[in-house]
Amino acid sequence: MFARILEFVPKMEKKEDLVKVVKNEVLPILKKQFGFVDLLPFLPEARSEKVIVISLWTEKIDFERYEKEMMPKVEQILKPYMISPILVKPYMLETTICEHFAKVFAA
Repeated sequence: MFARILEFVPKMEKKEDLVKVVKNEVLPILKKQFGFVDLLPFLPEARSEKVIVISLWTEKIDFERYEKEMMPKVEQILKPYMISPILVKPYMLETTICEHFAKVFAA
């Protein structure tokens, strides 16, 4: 399993709107992508902190396809709610340590 970790500084005065846009516009796009598993958004309490969003994917090729084909559209959707550009970091999720994930995906 693979993860994409996105970081950006949000416009805190638009935090509630950002949540609505992610739920109503971004998440439906992600759910249509082959290999997409789930989205874990972490919103900051402090004004200067970053939003961290982890998207989980079954295969690296799946998030690479999404990144090439759909990420520019998602960035445009999120742009009004960001102070900084999105920083993307890909990771491999070691599911042998995460027993819960291992059980879910073995089923």
